[in-house]
Amino acid sequence: MVCQNPENCCGGSCLSNKLPKPTSSDEETYAESSSPGKCDKHARGVCCRELKGDDERNLIDPDFVKDAIIGLSDGLAVPPALVAGLAGLGDSKLVILGGLSEIVAGAISMGLGGYLAAEAEMNHFKYLRRVTRQRVARSCAGEMEREVHDVLGSVGLSEEISNEVTTSLTKLEPPAPAQAPSSFLRSLIEKFAKKPTQLHTPEEGDLRWSDEFGLTAFLLKYGEGVEEVPTSKLIKSAITVGMGYAIGGMWPLLPFFFISEAHEAFKISILVTSFVLFTFGILKQYYTGGTGGFGGYLYGGISMLVVGALAAGSAYGLVKAFDTR
Repeated sequence: MVCQNPENCCGGSCLSNKLPKPTSSDEETYAESSSPGKCDKHARGVCCRELKGDDERNLIDPDFVKDAIIGLSDGLAVPPALVAGLAGLGDSKLVILGGLSEIVAGAISMGLGGYLAAEAEMNHFKYLRRVTRQRVARSCAGEMEREVHDVLGSVGLSEEISNEVTTSLTKLEPPAPAQAPSSFLRSLIEKFAKKPTQLHTPEEGDLRWSDEFGLTAFLLKYGEGVEEVPTSKLIKSAITVGMGYAIGGMWPLLPFFFISEAHEAFKISILVTSFVLFTFGILKQYYTGGTGGFGGYLYGGISMLVVGALAAGSAYGLVKAFDTR
C-alpha cells in the first residue's frame, strides 16, 4: 500500500495504517527514531513526555477518593455531633459507649450503602448496554453514522471521518445476544465461557468480540458517558466508605478515653476534630484536583470545618435545650 503521507513517513511506504503505540520500555528508541519535525527532543534535549506543568499532581483514583470523602466526611460530622450532644450530660463513659456504638453501626451502615450504590451503578450500566446493543442491532447504517457524528462532530471531526469510524466500529460490534430469560445457571455459564474469536484480516488487527469494542461500547462511553463497573468495585466501595467513616469518627472520641470529665474532654475534642476537619479539607482539595494555591487550600479546609462545626453545634445545642437537670 502506498503511503498517503510520504514526506512524514519513514521510507515513503508503510505496511499498515495502524502503527503500534510504543510502550514505556521502548520510549527512548521511539523518541530517537522520530523525525525532528515530530519530536522536539532533538531540539530541546528533553522529550515532551518528561515535561511537567506548573500544577501537576499525582491524583488518587477518583472512585476511591469519592468513597473516602463520603466515609470520612460523614465520620467527621455525625459522630462529633453525637459526642457533642452526649458531652452535655457530663459523663465521659456515656460518651464513649454512645460514640463507639454509633461509629460501629454507622460504619456498617455506610459500608452497606456504598456496596448497594455501586451495585445500582453496575446494574444501570448493564441495562444501558443491553438496550443500546439491541438498538444498534435493529438500526440502519445511516442512523448509526448520525449518532457517531453527534459525538465526534462535537469535537470538530468531519462527517466523512465520523462515517469511517462508524464503519470500523461496526466490524468490531459483537453479535446481539439472543433474548432469553436470565437465570443463575445461565449467568454462571456466560461468566466462564470463552467469547468467540472474530474472523479478521491482518489489516484489522488481533481483536476479539468483546464488550469493550464496537458501536455499543463507543456510544455508551462517549455518547452516554458511562463505563462498566467491575464487580470488585462493590467490595472496594463498601470497605472504603465503612473504614473512612470509622477512622473519621474515632478522632473526636479519643480525648474521652483519657479525660474523665466530659466537659474538659469535650474542649480537647473540639480542638482535635477542628484540626482533623481542616486538614482533611486541604487534602480533599489537593487530591481531587481543586483550586490550588494558598487561597484554594484555605477554602477547602474552612469549608470542611464549617460543615462539621454546624453539625456538632446543632446537636450540642439541642441537648442543652432539652436538658432539664
